[in-house]
Amino acid sequence: MKATEVPSIAGAFLFEPTPYADERGFFCRTFDSDVVRSVGLDPDAFVQDSVSRSLRGVLRGLHLRSGNGEAKLVRCSYGQIFDVVVDLRPDSPTYRNVATFELSGETQKTLYIPAGCAHGFQALTETADTSYRIDRAHDPAEDVTIAFDDPELAVPWPLPVASMSERDRKAPSLAEVLKHTES
Repeated sequence: MKATEVPSIAGAFLFEPTPYADERGFFCRTFDSDVVRSVGLDPDAFVQDSVSRSLRGVLRGLHLRSGNGEAKLVRCSYGQIFDVVVDLRPDSPTYRNVATFELSGETQKTLYIPAGCAHGFQALTETADTSYRIDRAHDPAEDVTIAFDDPELAVPWPLPVASMSERDRKAPSLAEVLKHTES
């Protein structure tokens, strides 16, 4: 497994495993504590694993946690997703940068997203399963959502939105979220 820094988001990493394929399918290590530790992350910090299943065109996000934030490892375990990270840490050298990735079940790449970054994705295949490893227990009172189509962010979503949650559909702009969090 190889770890690569994401230049446009300070502190973000892309972990690329080596799937071993044969006539039966493939086998792949998707988490290696030694590799995680080698880039300065604590592998024992992750306390919760979750999975979501989305249909083609479904958009989830952009989500963020208030308070101490939430760091996470994100991997598309089946299908393919268009993944988006927005750096919203005011002291970060990559503040307000947007980075996009295609994650898939074929490559099993895992993206590390530091606390203080917003995250969202869109399913590109008929079914896409997305796995999360999160460093804090979920507290719904800390949930923050930013409009996926905010012109300031100009995220190039690849498909028309087929479906999204009511919360995501009614999300405020980045400017409104920042005004609320800075006051």
